[in-house]
Parts: sequence; structure tokens; C-alpha cells
Amino acid sequence: MHIHILGICGTFMGSMAVLAKELGHHVTGSDANVYPPMSTQLEAQGIELTQGYDPSQLDPAPDLVVIGNAMSRGNPAVEYVLNKGLPYVSGPQWLADHVLQGRWVLAVAGTHGKTTTSSMLAWVLEHAGMSPGFLIGGVPQNFSVSARLGDTPFFVIEADEYDSAFFDKRSKFVHYRPRTAILNNLEFDHADIFPDLPAIERQFHHLVRTIPSEGLIIHPTTEPALQRVIEMGCWTPVQTTGAGGQWQVKLLSEDGSKFEVMFEGASQGVVEWDMTGQHNVANALATLAAARHVGVVPSMGIAALSAFKSVKRRMEKVAEVRGITIYDDFAHHPTAIATTLDGLRKRIGDAPLIAIIEPRSNSMKLGAHRDGLPESVVDADQVIWYAPANLGWDLAGTAALCTVPSIVSDSLEGIIERVKSQSQPGTHVVIMSNGGFGGLHGKLAEALK
Repeated sequence: MHIHILGICGTFMGSMAVLAKELGHHVTGSDANVYPPMSTQLEAQGIELTQGYDPSQLDPAPDLVVIGNAMSRGNPAVEYVLNKGLPYVSGPQWLADHVLQGRWVLAVAGTHGKTTTSSMLAWVLEHAGMSPGFLIGGVPQNFSVSARLGDTPFFVIEADEYDSAFFDKRSKFVHYRPRTAILNNLEFDHADIFPDLPAIERQFHHLVRTIPSEGLIIHPTTEPALQRVIEMGCWTPVQTTGAGGQWQVKLLSEDGSKFEVMFEGASQGVVEWDMTGQHNVANALATLAAARHVGVVPSMGIAALSAFKSVKRRMEKVAEVRGITIYDDFAHHPTAIATTLDGLRKRIGDAPLIAIIEPRSNSMKLGAHRDGLPESVVDADQVIWYAPANLGWDLAGTAALCTVPSIVSDSLEGIIERVKSQSQPGTHVVIMSNGGFGGLHGKLAEALK
């Protein structure tokens, strides 16, 4: 079958393309913005990519068009599909029908940490010899591919609350029917499709409604929004993590790189790993709880976590030039920015730390998070904010509220010059964006040479 995917370079759609190829389909796709890591992964899989949405790519007509949720009415390819009556489906629906049917699905949902936690969970099952399938919105370095079918019943999926398609406004995760569900955390996000936090809580409750009574829901004790979701009605056993929960930790190093895991008061062992930050400790606890549900004893899960490598673009060290270390990070919400910088600060001590932040997500562009941004960067020594041309609010005003030195730059060249003038051997530079950022990481490394 020939499947053509519109919006193929999104992390979800690109991963779905890999699975369709593995099932034996002829897969092609197009996107307005073809950039790594997804473009390189797709090309390595032999999937043909077209830049842009000219309808000619749909002639001769494919057997099925999968339409990504970034596509909207007015897009020339979408209009062609509708006018010609070509068969089309959303990505989550295709996945539910052709991959997840009959599998034991382990879903990881939440505002933050989905990609890292689903990568951890897939790795823990792999380490235990369970050879899971998975679909992850990033490239886990333990696997070097973002999706695979797997040859056992177990399938780990990053369960996103974003909508499914222009014709299906339900959250993607309602299609997945998990048996094991991690609800990591819940804050307001995706201001382009959700009016407020209660609207997102309602979607999370739609997910809870689909989890069987023989399944398991895992969530932290510290998230009032998730408590409200559970209180709307829950028919599934629940395990909790964190303070007062069944799963707890004793930190053995301040940066979170070593901690003891407790389950119902009994020690299960010690994780010692390359990750930092309280958020990753919390992700690890949820992972161990989910893995235990499918039969992985905690001691085996702990051994796996100690060999876990992070995900591409999650505090990924991309270069070290003349003693200056450059990291690439996907953070695009104040909470994620704050926890990431906190983890790094605890690891590097008093070393100089420069944060470069691109407010690129739809919620950021709409200004939904701007009030939380000044507080999110307190662990940096200085911040460079990148102002893209289409930002609809006053970034300079937000920068002025920061308690650490902050400047706004509207060009990559300006950012590079600033970093060159401000950094010295021992400086750590974190570039935070959920896009390609114009190749800034490579350009900065080159300029520092």
C-alpha cells in the first residue's frame, strides 16, 4: 500500500512513518520544513521526502493520505485530498488501527517529560529482554531510532494531549487505549487549542476513561491538576510517586545523578546515572512503577536506568570547543526551562552558565507563558532571548523583568557575537528551542573555534 504523510517531519508523524515502512508499506511524505533529526532519520529509512505541499505530490494518488495535526484547511495538499475524495486519516487513528490493536500499550502522558520517560520505559523493557515496540517523539540514544514495531505484545508510546487533526479535535492519546498509563504532570500549555487548564484536564479524563480496570495509572502526589482528573472518576488501580506516595526516593547527590528507590517503604536499590535534575528523578520513579506492572522487578529496572542514555535534544551535549560546552535542549515551557537549568546548575556548581532561548512553540508565540519566563531562568548567569519576526508580544519587556542579565537578539549572528564576547573556558551554554533554531548549535561551535 502507498501511504503519503502530510507533515511528515513532526516528531510523531516521522515516527509513525517508520512504523508504516516496517509494516511493509511504501511510504512517502512532505513537509514545509524538513530538518534533522527527523529528516535524517527518515532518509536513512529510505522514505522519500518532498519539500512543500504542492498537490502534484499526490498524483498518481496514494492509497491513503495520513494528515498531520499541523495541517489546516487552506493548505493546497489538504484541499486537493478533500476535492478529489482521496481516503485520509489522522496519524493517531492510523496507529490505533494498524499498530496498537491487541497490544499491551504503556502510555506516557503529561505536560513535561513525555519523551524522556517513554525513552526510559522502552529502554527498561528492552534491557529486561522484553523487546517492546515503541513510538517516541524524539530519538532515544539507547535505540538511535524513534519508533519500531517490536515483536512482543508490549508497546510504549509517548501520549500527547495535542489534537489529532483538523477534522478530529480530540487529544491524540484518546486513540491509544493503554493498559498502563503514566500521568507525569499537568500544567497549562498548547494555548493555541486549549482555552484553559480545565479543558486539558477534561481531555486527560477522557484518557483515564479508556484505561481498563485491570490496568494501572501512575501519577505523582504533587500535581493538583492530576488529582482533579482522577476525582472526575477513575475505574483503575492507581499508584503514586513522590512525597507520600508508594514510590519514593532518597537523593544521594543534590543534582539527582544518584538516588535510592523506595517502594512501599522498602529499598529497591540505587540508581547512578548520567542524568541530572529532580524532574528526571521523578521520571525514573514513574518508569519503574510502569515497568513493574508488566513484570520487570525494580532491581532489574534500576540496573537498566543506570545504563540509560538521554534522548537527542534533551540536554544533549553537542560540542565542546576551547573548554566551552554547548548543549541542545528542547525545553519550551517555563517549568521545563527552570528544571533543566536547575539540574545543570547543581551539576556544574559555580561555573558560568549562559542560556539562549527561542520562544517558538505556539503557546510561547501567543504569550501564554511569558509571565513565568523571568522566574524560569534564575539559575543562569545570563540569558539571550531570540526574538523571531512573528512574535506577537513584547519580549524585551519580559527580559527586563529577569533578575539575571538578559538581552534580546533578533539575529543568530547577534547571539553568536554575544556568546563569543561573554564566554571563557569552563562556560556552559544551553540552547533551548523546540525547532531547528537555524542551525545555531553548529554555527556557534564553528564560531568559537
